[in-house]
Amino acid sequence: MTLAVRVARPDEYVAVGALTAEAYRVDGLLDEHELPADAAYEEKLLDAGRRAREAELWVAVDTDGDVLGTVTWCPPRSPWRQLALADDQAEFRMLSVAPAGRRRGVARGLVEACLARALADGMTEVVIWSHPRMLGAHALYDRMGFERAFDLDGSPAPGVFLWGFRLALQP
Repeated sequence: MTLAVRVARPDEYVAVGALTAEAYRVDGLLDEHELPADAAYEEKLLDAGRRAREAELWVAVDTDGDVLGTVTWCPPRSPWRQLALADDQAEFRMLSVAPAGRRRGVARGLVEACLARALADGMTEVVIWSHPRMLGAHALYDRMGFERAFDLDGSPAPGVFLWGFRLALQP
């Protein structure tokens, strides 16, 4: 499959937000009975326009122009950065792939774009958080050289615990 990763267009924001929330829902990460914070987090997932204004919203599209995945790249000084505290650290969030795009290289393409951007920006390390139940993402990160970083584990909101991962970059 031919895939292009690019900045999302404003006319795609609603669809990208819906894709992001749906991907989390399919993975069981927005179960209403799980946490009261889930509703608030779902609103953040749906608000792709805000992410585009405060960070960089990227999409992976196929040759037909269908959006199959998305990621939020968190440049320095973006309020979306949570782990990348040093100037030479990069971070991305909300890596999401539509059910129709899974197992087709979409997530890998988005992560590769993030790594290329990090290198182009002179970053020496990528740090990310992931939910413990995102086993597919963890397998991808492992294949791409990320290491589990227990020192980065944390709780961005009450009742939410996330695992840290890091990748040292070599130009």
